[in-house]
Amino acid sequence: MDAKPAVLDVGCGNRKRPDAVGIDSNPRTAADVVHDLNCFPYPFEDATFDEIYADNVIEHLAEPVRVMEELHRISRPGALVKVIVPYFRSKWAFIDPTHRHYFTMDSFTYFDPDHMNSRLYNYSMARFRTERVVFNETIERGLLTACVKRLANRWPGHYEAYLSHLYPLDDLSFYLRTIKR
Repeated sequence: MDAKPAVLDVGCGNRKRPDAVGIDSNPRTAADVVHDLNCFPYPFEDATFDEIYADNVIEHLAEPVRVMEELHRISRPGALVKVIVPYFRSKWAFIDPTHRHYFTMDSFTYFDPDHMNSRLYNYSMARFRTERVVFNETIERGLLTACVKRLANRWPGHYEAYLSHLYPLDDLSFYLRTIKR
């Protein structure tokens, strides 16, 4: 019988994932651990988690590369790391004055050893394999958005280059797998 995976919900707020350990800087949330997410290291041992979710939190933090390095440190080899961020063309990316960073479909390729960006710009030793990137995974806003979303997810590079400025979608979900040697 398999044991339940150890799950971390980073920046959980009041919508902490069931059966997850929640960490948030705000003490008025459902967090199990209250910790400033801009302070490193996070209060967890190396290789603790099988799954890590960072749902609309990284855009608020000062150093996304350091955050990803920390998620790498506390995740087990092969762990799922799901990062959801606002898409850089979305009005939601800029409407919140606490957002510090904006993301494209290639923003996390710098951590993927199979991607050219990782080889050209070695910003970090943290490594994650990109399994998939999904536009507007949880947001539906009518038939036109559903059609654009379908096009964007089928041809993401073409969407980003030719259509995203005309019809920007709202967010990106990155499914990453931790690589450790």
